[in-house]
Amino acid sequence: MRRFAVPALVAALAAAALLFAQEEPTIKVQVDLVNVFFSVHTKKGALIGNLAKDDFTIFEDGKQQDIKYFTKESDLPLTLGLLIDVSRSQMNLIGIEQSAASQFFDQVIRPKDLAFVISFGADADLLQDYTSSHKLLQHALADLKVNSGVSGLQPGPVPTASSPRGTILYDAVYLAADQQLHGQVGRKALVLITDGDDQGSRYSVTQAIEAAQRADAIVYSIYYVDHSFYASGGFGLTFGGSGEGVLRRISEETGGRVFKVDSKHSLHDVFTELQEEMRTQYAIAYLPTNAAKDGSFRRIEIRTNNKDYRVQARRGYYATASAN
Repeated sequence: MRRFAVPALVAALAAAALLFAQEEPTIKVQVDLVNVFFSVHTKKGALIGNLAKDDFTIFEDGKQQDIKYFTKESDLPLTLGLLIDVSRSQMNLIGIEQSAASQFFDQVIRPKDLAFVISFGADADLLQDYTSSHKLLQHALADLKVNSGVSGLQPGPVPTASSPRGTILYDAVYLAADQQLHGQVGRKALVLITDGDDQGSRYSVTQAIEAAQRADAIVYSIYYVDHSFYASGGFGLTFGGSGEGVLRRISEETGGRVFKVDSKHSLHDVFTELQEEMRTQYAIAYLPTNAAKDGSFRRIEIRTNNKDYRVQARRGYYATASAN
């Protein structure tokens, strides 16, 4: 176990080359391309995986853009970070999370994929750095344990102040995106398992979202609440488990969505749905008509020809030299 280590940066040219090498290996790749991974659903939530380039129109800040490259993403390498809430409110769920996450890794992570595991409570700990080894990932999951921060002052990856640290959700997202995923190539995603409550983060939810957007990372949230913990007062707590709205904001701004564990959907069921979604994606690349690298946030909108379909994509990107 160790704190976050910044991985070696890889050139943006390699990212674009990897993205479209399977489809057009002889093309001349332009490093200024904006790459967008996205999913399409029906109004009832069913995934649509058989659309073509002509079915889509993309806009940046309201201006239509020319789609340079388009592909269906069912087999491109994936870099995945699993972030698991191990604060006191989740103590009764850890065993279930270990089992379901282990099965998820077995089904999703292939030899060309990479995954890492982070636990967060009062601190955020990197339990396993990048690996495609199922054995190492399972060992990391076996190390999950409650981290409650009862004393209020705990060592962590961000500077500690005098306020109590209970569940540093926003810090965990920020650091996973900024220190783990930023600079990595290809498809990138974070999967959060949490009840969405944050206590003691030094970064705000807005900063966490921005870090994920700058890393081009999709955030999928699994809203998992131990209602019995809160109902019983949970060591003096009489509130909590109300963080679904925050998780929805984080996920929707980055192109992901919230999955909810309840009496009709177990954590295993949710992981199965998530696996299907991550393997039923599209990718669009375009060269922005606004070529300025001024650091501004550019809004992205992807539309389909079918009004009954809904596109699930990141809301935008930051126009910096290394943003894409």
